[in-house]
Amino acid sequence: MSKKLLFVVGSLRKESFNRQLANKVKEILGDKAKVSFLEYSDVPFFNQDIEYPAPSSVSRIRDEIKAADGIWFFTPEYNGSYSSVLKNIIDWASRSLDQTNPAGASAIGDKKVAVSGIGGSGYVQGVLEKTKELLKFIRTDVLDNSVGLAANPEAWATNVITFSDDQIKQLDKQVEDLLAFLV
Repeated sequence: MSKKLLFVVGSLRKESFNRQLANKVKEILGDKAKVSFLEYSDVPFFNQDIEYPAPSSVSRIRDEIKAADGIWFFTPEYNGSYSSVLKNIIDWASRSLDQTNPAGASAIGDKKVAVSGIGGSGYVQGVLEKTKELLKFIRTDVLDNSVGLAANPEAWATNVITFSDDQIKQLDKQVEDLLAFLV
C-alpha cells in the first residue's frame, strides 16, 4: 500500500518557487506515494484566546497531518528564516490536542518529516537548518537529507523554475531516502 505524504508549502503565493519544487517532487514520486497538499490560507494566526475549541480550519489541518504517514515541508527563506505562514502551521500542529495537558500529544508529534527548499544563491541552507531544528524541537522525526536548491536566474523575472539534471538527482535521492525512512 502506498504511503500517504502531506506536502506543506511555506508560501501562499500561487506561483511560488517552493510550490513548483513540491510539484516537481510529486512528479518524481509518481505512484510511489499518495501525495496531497495542505491548503491552509484560511488558518488564523495562532492565538491562545481561540485555541480551544480549535477553529474548524485548524481541526481540518490537524486531521490531515494525523492521517499522513509523512510530511514534506517546502520552505522559502525570508530574511534568513522560515515564513510566518509556515511557522504558524507548525505552531498550530505542535500544540497539545488536550487542553488539560499542555505536554500532551499533538497532531504532528512523532511524524516522519522531510525538508526541502528553493531560493537564491545560498541554496536556502540557513532556513533548512532552522526548520529542521524547529521540527526536532516539536518532537518530529526529521530525515537527515534535506535539499536546498538555487533557482535558475531567469526565474526571478519569469516565475518559472527550470530544474537542472543535478537538481533532479538530488531530489531523486531525497525521495528514495524518505520512502526508506517511512518503512
